[in-house]
Amino acid sequence: MNKIMIVEDDPKIAELLKSHIQKYGDEAIVADDFQRVMELFQEQLPQVVLLDVNLPSYDGYYWCRQIRTVSTCPIIFISARSGEMDQVMALESGADDYITKPFHYEIVMAKIRSQIRRVYGDYATKERIVERDGLVLYPERMELRLKEQSTLLTRKESLLMETLMHHCPRIASRETILDKLWDDYSYVDDNALSVNITRLRKKLAELGIDDAIETLRGVGYRLHLTWKGETKR
Repeated sequence: MNKIMIVEDDPKIAELLKSHIQKYGDEAIVADDFQRVMELFQEQLPQVVLLDVNLPSYDGYYWCRQIRTVSTCPIIFISARSGEMDQVMALESGADDYITKPFHYEIVMAKIRSQIRRVYGDYATKERIVERDGLVLYPERMELRLKEQSTLLTRKESLLMETLMHHCPRIASRETILDKLWDDYSYVDDNALSVNITRLRKKLAELGIDDAIETLRGVGYRLHLTWKGETKR
């Protein structure tokens, strides 16, 4: 069963989309608080997002860009705006497709199926997985999972986690990490890496993992498998 998130401020259209999605055996999540779109996305982790342009507070372009900071899942715009620039803005914001209103619901379903096949199914390239004793990182979707729990990472958090996991139980030097996170780190503030380490520790804490990243001052960082009962050496 796939999970489709609907961000549409017309209740009638949202309910009709939900009905058609459920008819195909998938789950539909309808956003009802248009200031908490990212919170809902991170709670539900849908496979596809249907996104309107005209929304209260922030428009669909804004939310598309926000989702793209943490996920590469397919985003399909559905909008009454039919201008070329509207479609260009959607694609430039990170969308995968654009459907203009009025539309046929079967076409929407076909496009959802097409995106699912492209990203997750028959046409998908093999997804990279980095795993350490049950902790699984999906770099392409920037998701970190432990058993039934998961959390979304930013691009830099994902790169940082991947570097630490690859080096574990060895030390990942500060220079190695900086080179991985920034193309040219000669102008990167010294505090930038510490900020990202702190954020990653918070994401690990969401999975119930504490004290997993050891700081070796002046040297780098090391990942410890504390979720497996390992103690620091």
